[in-house]
Amino acid sequence: MKITDIGEEEKRISGGVVNSIVTVDAKRVLVGAGARILFYPTLLYNVFRNKLQAEFRWWDEIDQFLFLGAVPFPTDVPRLKQLGVGGVIALNEPYETLVRSSLYHEHGIDHLAIPTRDYLFAPSLVDISRAVDFIHNNASCGRITYVHCKAGRGRSTTIVICYLVEYKNMTPNAALEYVRTRRPRVLLASSQWQAVQEYAKHQSDSPSIKRAPAPPPEVSSPGNDVVLITEADLEGYSGTDNDIRNTPTSKHPNTSSSSSSSSPSSQRVSRNNKMIAKLSCFFSTWKVSTRFSSLPEIHVC
Repeated sequence: MKITDIGEEEKRISGGVVNSIVTVDAKRVLVGAGARILFYPTLLYNVFRNKLQAEFRWWDEIDQFLFLGAVPFPTDVPRLKQLGVGGVIALNEPYETLVRSSLYHEHGIDHLAIPTRDYLFAPSLVDISRAVDFIHNNASCGRITYVHCKAGRGRSTTIVICYLVEYKNMTPNAALEYVRTRRPRVLLASSQWQAVQEYAKHQSDSPSIKRAPAPPPEVSSPGNDVVLITEADLEGYSGTDNDIRNTPTSKHPNTSSSSSSSSPSSQRVSRNNKMIAKLSCFFSTWKVSTRFSSLPEIHVC
């Protein structure tokens, strides 16, 4: 999907006459003017409903590391920090922004601004990809991301659904229905729903948007700080103690005559075999680096 910016015109020369296609530009101008006029009245309306209706929450938990909601006030920043929020994605235009980036940074919160016009418009696929990566990186570090627009209904919901499509393996329809169970008043414009569908399609088709699969662990050349123990390395060690007990020198371990009749060389072999068995147990219980965390633990003792 391509959203034409204000001032960008697609021109066609036919018979010496330049015909400019300005439909999208005109719509952006009109919607932008209306959004500016309606911003504070609708913001106050949302504040009153939030105060009067318990179910009209300012934000909702969508996932363990993902919140979706309305534009926060400066007084909300300390509370968001207490809830574990480590990143905020704002899809507001500058006139809608109530919290400065510096205030987020003072509280140790990262701030990603993706200015997107309200009501009938959606973020670009590139901006959606940036936001989805931002959410995923925070979640990987155990930090919550708060995604918001003005009311937490359309623009921010577009980002949240795309994240669920990519990292929770949901279809666009399933993701939308799930978000509605968490925040019932979400509502996507046709352009926003189209952006979700195109993002999902690009995820499976386009290498520029689709994440490359994680490379398999390197088994042959681990890093300097990694000791990789495979089942093949320990093969035969688990029976070492039984083999030692079945040797002629160890048939009667409790008798002094058998121990005295054992040769020094056989005693050294027995001690070495026992040491190998102990080392195999020791190495098999080592914590392998997280790079190889997917390998199964091997218990041989």
